[in-house]
Amino acid sequence: MPLQSSLPLDGSDSPAAMAGRLALPVPDGHLDELRLPDGTLRAPWARFFSELGEQGDLGSLSPDALAARAAAVARQIRDNGVTYNVYADQGGGARAWQLELLPFLIAEEDWAVIERGAAQRATLANAIMADIYGPQTLLTRGLLPPGLVYGHPGYMRPLKGYQPPGGSFLQTMAIDLVHTDDGWTVIAHRTETPSGMGYALENRLIISGQFADAFREMRVRRLPPAFAQLISTLAHAPLVAGADEGASLPSSGGLHIVLLSPGPFNETYFEHTFLARYLGITLVEGKDLTVRNDMVYLKTFGGLERVDVILRRLDDVFCDPLELRSDSTIGVPGLLEAMRAGNVMVSNVPGAGFLESPAIHGFLPGIARALLDETLILPAVSSWWCGEAAAQEEAMATLSEAFVMPTYPRVPGEPRLGMERGLQPLEDWRARIAETPDRYTLQAPLPLSHTPCWEPDGRGGGRIGSRAAMLRVFAIADGNGGWQVMPGGFMRLAPPRLEAVSMQLGGTSADTWVLSSQTSGAAENLYWAGRYAERAENTVRLCRQILGSIESNDETDDGTLNMIGQLAQWFGLVPAQTPSPQASLRVFERSLVSALADPSGSAGVVQTLASHARAANEIRNRLSNDHWRTILAARNDFHDAMAAAACPAGSASGEGAYDRSRVLVALEQLSMQLGAISGAQGDRMSRDEAWRLVFIGRHIERVSTLALFLEVAERSGALRSRSGFDLLLHLFDSTLTYRSLFPGRTDVPALVDLLVLDATNPRGLYGVLDRLREKLVQLPTGATGQARVPLAELLPPASALPSRTVLCATDDEGRHATLAALCDQLGARMAKLSDEIGGRYFSHAGVAPETDLP
Repeated sequence: MPLQSSLPLDGSDSPAAMAGRLALPVPDGHLDELRLPDGTLRAPWARFFSELGEQGDLGSLSPDALAARAAAVARQIRDNGVTYNVYADQGGGARAWQLELLPFLIAEEDWAVIERGAAQRATLANAIMADIYGPQTLLTRGLLPPGLVYGHPGYMRPLKGYQPPGGSFLQTMAIDLVHTDDGWTVIAHRTETPSGMGYALENRLIISGQFADAFREMRVRRLPPAFAQLISTLAHAPLVAGADEGASLPSSGGLHIVLLSPGPFNETYFEHTFLARYLGITLVEGKDLTVRNDMVYLKTFGGLERVDVILRRLDDVFCDPLELRSDSTIGVPGLLEAMRAGNVMVSNVPGAGFLESPAIHGFLPGIARALLDETLILPAVSSWWCGEAAAQEEAMATLSEAFVMPTYPRVPGEPRLGMERGLQPLEDWRARIAETPDRYTLQAPLPLSHTPCWEPDGRGGGRIGSRAAMLRVFAIADGNGGWQVMPGGFMRLAPPRLEAVSMQLGGTSADTWVLSSQTSGAAENLYWAGRYAERAENTVRLCRQILGSIESNDETDDGTLNMIGQLAQWFGLVPAQTPSPQASLRVFERSLVSALADPSGSAGVVQTLASHARAANEIRNRLSNDHWRTILAARNDFHDAMAAAACPAGSASGEGAYDRSRVLVALEQLSMQLGAISGAQGDRMSRDEAWRLVFIGRHIERVSTLALFLEVAERSGALRSRSGFDLLLHLFDSTLTYRSLFPGRTDVPALVDLLVLDATNPRGLYGVLDRLREKLVQLPTGATGQARVPLAELLPPASALPSRTVLCATDDEGRHATLAALCDQLGARMAKLSDEIGGRYFSHAGVAPETDLP
């Protein structure tokens, strides 16, 4: 029955009990995600509603309050422009995205099974691809029918024998699951162009804001590490060929990655634009790309730019009109030949479509035993491919009704088959199946679970109803043969009073919360808030010193200029193709200032400030208001100041003009704000475990950066000059201390005393290491439960490190080789330590990225 807007809200009523009374029952025969058979709320939902009604505020559970939240969700979708395009043959046009107010909750123990099962199926799918396009032992052994493979339009004959970069045919895979009383069951695989990750993240951004307290207190696992894994996998594609001299490299200096979309009329075009923007890659259509000499290029105003990796959202058959569908106007002619030449990685490799056939479910258990020597963790819906006479006869004899599924993709004009048509009496289909049996696959009835959803009544109230639900989870390859499963997924709900889940037929979506007993979400962001804050300080100090050194270039020798150029490249302060300071000081400085003013940069100061703000936003409840406002001011004020400084009003100097004094003032102001942030982290946070994580993050970053400064100074020769000596002291923020301790001296032993050995110097390397070891000892064992070496033992105590005599010794060329080697080893130890911390404390949420993916 409908909920009434006036409800008893006395203090004796618990939030869970109240919510249970407000919800309607689900249809018979379907698992109720909200309630147990005895009518009490399942534990995740009891906790969710208890968080909403915390401290007796049961008014937050009233129909009026829930209706207001639902209206806020609809407004945000409208304001964000989230749409789903429905093709013309379904009534045409873009419609607003339909997002449910209530999230779908998955308990930690349930997710553990889903996670392992999804990773296993992704491993199996990639192994099947490698076999079918390679030796084809599955066909010769009879484990997979040749007709099912060769008869499927998703099998790409031109790619027989193709070996993708790194041997991985798939970088992403989606698996559709339904929940029943028997657990989670696989309904379908999506291997061609798996969609939904972008919508899942957009759903999370909206719904987590509506239930921020519950989201935080229930320790919902985060989605962004999966996106970080995806871009990392793509960015490290092991391509075998290099770019030719006729094309330019991307400004990042790394691989050029694009997302290939069919265009604005595609049903999920919003997701294409969302993903491209979030991942920081270029959104393109087929007409934007061209193949020359078996290499793929992006057409730009500045000429052709080499493309190394294509994240594909274009169906297989349309990818290359030269070798696939000749009538395709949205593909890239010559793309397959460029792939075979090893000059481009396409993700996923075209030709995975046959794995999406529902007929393949019945063969996968045997294939898993043959290829992996494993039993499938997640069972699939019982399926019979009618292309095998025995299977057809068994299904007809066993079932009176079933879902009639198309074995191959639907051809335009054909009637729709599948779950959306509901269960079919098999006797009515016997003649049609007998005519073309291979085109049909029969699936046993499988009742989908029902999850709670808010149903407004149009009068400011509403009720808690339920809808049939289907979950799509995503596995992302890690580039080393393993898979990371995004903790959550794309939950789709059937339209009211229907059991078929289809977005095109009016279905809706819901945010998916994977609950955790761990606190790594906050821990992860605390750790990275410390690292980003320290990184910002060091990078800003470096920028100020670089500009100051260039200004007084008459006193700057080649060794110091070499050091400046190397550090600027290392920290992403200038594009990779920027001439060195020795070659052109003017061009180098202009490139540095332009990068500082570029809000879309992939590295450098702006990127670090944005990443710091995003990490801090996730832990705002642990920060004072002044601390948080300073973080925002640092990001926003610097952006505005650099926009004004890099493009002065009324400047007659043309493109690339900037006001040097305003740039230096902007950096000075930012430096003061970062100092305030450092003080807040040190003085306004309780000395608890959270503070230790910030401290550890800062000190790992400090050792890494300072060791790099010292190593580059030595290897570049800057250490042997007065200008390089002074630059290094400034970068260590130790100039005044050095001058007071060693007036008039510019010798290496004195420098080593202060910058390496002095335990009282906040930036003395040995002292920083010892303080870091102290805090590592205070961390708990870790989340894995495995016996591990204590983290502090990964770092040697200062007493075990080289002495001043050893560090100051020189070789035949006058180089301090031991000093440089120590710095290199410290940098490597910090990287290993950071990975170990991620593995022990954040592994169930993914190691936090160093990219702009908060």
